[in-house]
Amino acid sequence: MVITETPLKGAFVIELEPFKDVRGFFACAWSDREFAAFADAHFVETNISFNEKKGTLRGMHYQAAPHGQAKLVRCTRGSIYDVIIDLRPESPTFKQWFPLEMSAENRLLLFVPVNFAHGFQTLEDKSEVTYQTSAYYAPEHGRGVRWNDPAFNISWPGNELIMLDRDRHYEDFVA
Repeated sequence: MVITETPLKGAFVIELEPFKDVRGFFACAWSDREFAAFADAHFVETNISFNEKKGTLRGMHYQAAPHGQAKLVRCTRGSIYDVIIDLRPESPTFKQWFPLEMSAENRLLLFVPVNFAHGFQTLEDKSEVTYQTSAYYAPEHGRGVRWNDPAFNISWPGNELIMLDRDRHYEDFVA
């Protein structure tokens, strides 16, 4: 694995280092031992998000304390425009966001720390995202920030969006 920190401290892009042969390839996608030099993360749940149509926007979600979640995200089918926002008030990158185009072809992974909002927009029909989380899903602690909140000014790749009303109507972010 090649682990590269994003401009947002504590968030990392992980590139696979495939061992190729006539059958295809084999690659390690996660190692607690290797990642321990960068962050302490242990995953307890794996989730799959299947998205029928291009332009589906999910996010921007996070889970509040004491059930905050780190995530390890990978697009396993199709492609997505993935976005994370640093919501840590003490962070020098507070309210900054980072985008990453992820696809089944590029096989990139994104490590998202606790206290970051996460979301994505599908770039193709029938896109699928798999993510592991460091805490169990606790719906009563689920929170979100609006995808187009002026506090973040995220630039999304398309205007024709399919999303839940909940995601469309989160209140303006207040620090």
